[in-house]
Amino acid sequence: MRNIIIILVVIVLIVGVLALFKSRQFTLPSGDTVPFDSQSSDATDVEIKTEDTEDTTVGDASPVLDSLPLAVSQRQVFITDGTKHSIPLDEILSGGPGKDGIPSIDNPKFTSIKEASFLEDIDPGIGLTVGGESRFYPYRILVWHEIVNDTIADQPVLVTYCPLCATGIVFDRRVDGVEQEFGVSGMLWQSNLLMYNRASSEDNESLWSQVLGEAVLGVNTGERLPIIRSNIIRFGQWKESHPDTKVLSLDTGTSRDYSRDPYGNYYTSDSVSFGASFSDERLHPKALVHGVEINGQFKAYHDDAVKLNTGVINDTFAGQEITITVQETGEISFEADGDPLASIPGFWFSWVAVHPDTELFQ
Repeated sequence: MRNIIIILVVIVLIVGVLALFKSRQFTLPSGDTVPFDSQSSDATDVEIKTEDTEDTTVGDASPVLDSLPLAVSQRQVFITDGTKHSIPLDEILSGGPGKDGIPSIDNPKFTSIKEASFLEDIDPGIGLTVGGESRFYPYRILVWHEIVNDTIADQPVLVTYCPLCATGIVFDRRVDGVEQEFGVSGMLWQSNLLMYNRASSEDNESLWSQVLGEAVLGVNTGERLPIIRSNIIRFGQWKESHPDTKVLSLDTGTSRDYSRDPYGNYYTSDSVSFGASFSDERLHPKALVHGVEINGQFKAYHDDAVKLNTGVINDTFAGQEITITVQETGEISFEADGDPLASIPGFWFSWVAVHPDTELFQ
């Protein structure tokens, strides 16, 4: 009898855990899908809604210093069961963990270079400077959390990293002038992180593609987050050029083995998972590139080609003069006709999967 009771208790626990896991998954709409027409009376119920919450806009809602707005989204929007989306629903896959199963860092703590003894000079991460304040976000921490909701110089920033795609991107985390907090949805599109903006009602939460920098499912579909200039760089290089930088602390409020990378040799293998579809073999699937967009046209710059020489590289793309500045520290910046140009670093397969007609500089 005792063994039967134990078995029943175990079964109840398993069912409870499965039910909780399912409840933390995003429910995707189903049914007939039609193109979205913002001028149609049938679209009234699916227009972008305004979250009923306190306006947490910082200052006068001016953009973050060095923020680089992306162009207006060119993606076709559809409606399925009253929900807007701009990507095929059958391409949205579960990555395993449920909603917030990979915990974002929402109250980040920082330490000095001297106290960051857990880092080696060769450790990569995201280097960021906003309003004269510099910070370094080590990949060995981001690989376990993927999102940091931070505030620098009174500016709300969203630091993101998708280990599957090696896309490390920083955004202004304001939507329609209102500060948002983002989390890891547990869902993937083309093997890339789908973030979500937290709201008091799930009706006001949307899924955001990290590599596109835009909402692809939900009420915010088609809106884009401005990119903030940052660099994928090794710790030794960053601290040399930014000796006063602060470093994201291991004190994240969660228990993780930050000395271990759960993705092992994934970064150098040929394998690509979670539905990424591409057939372009101009580069190794996991060659690092920097992707840019101008007027709906796309081009990728192979990292090896860019870093062959320090100094300035000149190129022409989409009718504009592209200038790429490579500093001795490894920091890279793009300009188009003299204006700052947003660039997205990541694996080649991730860029070409969402921009199959991309040009390539190599």
